[in-house]
Amino acid sequence: MILKKKILAVVPARGKSKGIKLKNLRKIKKKSLVALVGTFIQRCGFFDKSVISTDSKKIAKEGIKYKLNVIKRPNYLSGDKISDTKVLIHAVLNAEKYYNQKFDVVVMLHPTSPLRRVDDIRKSILKLINLNCDSVWTISKTDSKYHPYKQLNLKNEKISYYSKHGDKIIYRQQLNQLYHRNSAAYVIKRNFLIKKKKLLSKNTFGHIISSKQISIDSLEDLKTAKMFF
Repeated sequence: MILKKKILAVVPARGKSKGIKLKNLRKIKKKSLVALVGTFIQRCGFFDKSVISTDSKKIAKEGIKYKLNVIKRPNYLSGDKISDTKVLIHAVLNAEKYYNQKFDVVVMLHPTSPLRRVDDIRKSILKLINLNCDSVWTISKTDSKYHPYKQLNLKNEKISYYSKHGDKIIYRQQLNQLYHRNSAAYVIKRNFLIKKKKLLSKNTFGHIISSKQISIDSLEDLKTAKMFF
């Protein structure tokens, strides 16, 4: 609990990942990604309850081991084209039924972003409450070399600017600072999530994380993440 707000941590962890089989059970320093996020939640100390939403018995077993109560994900929410929003709403409603209580704040923590820090999550929650946001996403600065104005399309081996502004960029200082979501945390008001059925609104704020973050989608990402433990 923070400022008298009841906080639910939701860990989305399906088993049918196409990139890496059972990705959420891959290990860093002998601990699975599920184990790492479960341990992280316990270390935070401000989550009232925590659940893991999964369609995998193996992942469910690992979640229980690290004090994450299991929300069994139905088949219609198990595909790779299912949005986090639908999974999150299902998890929240079922968690509230299980615990027989309503929460004020929901925090989604993907196991595949293991470099998150406690202080960043706390600050994101405080921002949500103090600024009365609908949601807060953790974000990181995007290197200017990846700015949309510098990107190219490739079709039939011919290149063209991705943006109509591309040919006007001569030097780096012309580019505005952009940010990308790093998936360390999505902090959402429970009522906004349930009523609006989305994670982003005109009243969504960002919390900038300066430390290294990684979202694991490939074996190369996993290898990189291990360097920071």
